[in-house]
Amino acid sequence: MKILGPKQNFLALGEEHSDLDTAGIVVVSAPYEHTVSYGRGTARGPRAILDASAFVEFYDDETERELCFDVGIATLEPITFGKKVDAKALGLIERQIDDIFEMDKFVVTLGGEHTISAAAIASHYRRFPKMSVLQFDAHSDMRQTYEGSPYSHACVMARVSDFFPTKRITQVGIRAQCIEEAQFIRDKSVNTFYAGAMRRNVYGEKWTDAVVGTLAKDVYITFDVDALDPSVMPATGTPEPGGLLYHEATGLIRAIVQSGRRIVGFDVVELAPIKGLHHPNITAARLVYKILNLAFTVKRGTRK
Repeated sequence: MKILGPKQNFLALGEEHSDLDTAGIVVVSAPYEHTVSYGRGTARGPRAILDASAFVEFYDDETERELCFDVGIATLEPITFGKKVDAKALGLIERQIDDIFEMDKFVVTLGGEHTISAAAIASHYRRFPKMSVLQFDAHSDMRQTYEGSPYSHACVMARVSDFFPTKRITQVGIRAQCIEEAQFIRDKSVNTFYAGAMRRNVYGEKWTDAVVGTLAKDVYITFDVDALDPSVMPATGTPEPGGLLYHEATGLIRAIVQSGRRIVGFDVVELAPIKGLHHPNITAARLVYKILNLAFTVKRGTRK
């Protein structure tokens, strides 16, 4: 596996802190875009996050550390998909993550359309068989097919449900779905927290406690940036009004680690950069680094 150098890697780290052999964290870039249904550009998302990360400060005031220097972050060269789509494309991602796990690393995956998360989740599930999946998203993504494809980004959590226990899936920020998805969620006991219901205090004033209560000891996070309100994150293909604010999203992740649960991996997907508009890219890059800082406030221990 080849890594990106200081001018291209996450946080623009020097070789000493971005070496694959010594780094505890590895960033996988999966610039896959095949089924987007409205706005395009997610294939450029990973590169935009990496470019913006060069302007993210190393120091995190909450954890009072420079995680990138304490742990090290290596960034792999982007996966090349060629003509591979659907299951074959997901296979490429799974194999790369599996190989990284053989080196006992913490994996961050950058998309690309949300479809790529099925591969990352499958690989982590083999590694952490008792884990929960926490999905930040505007859409439930539980359609069995969309526009003729079962591998559409609108179907990613349905594909995850093919191999993963639905009672261990928790969705946060949902505000757009079809009636069939709503019925699937009820029938399969998916833990879905709707954005509108959160605003109406349906889950109580401390809705984060209700969310955390659904999660297992180990948690994998899949973060579709359209979970954030378009006022915060306009650069995504399918924006929906009424979304989460940045501090609400990170506040939930903070509550997870404060509860003693462990984030075992995560992905950030669906950034579709807008030319000349920089703040969404830096927001996504800061989100990645903030999740890492929060994840590593808990003693990692063995990942096996």
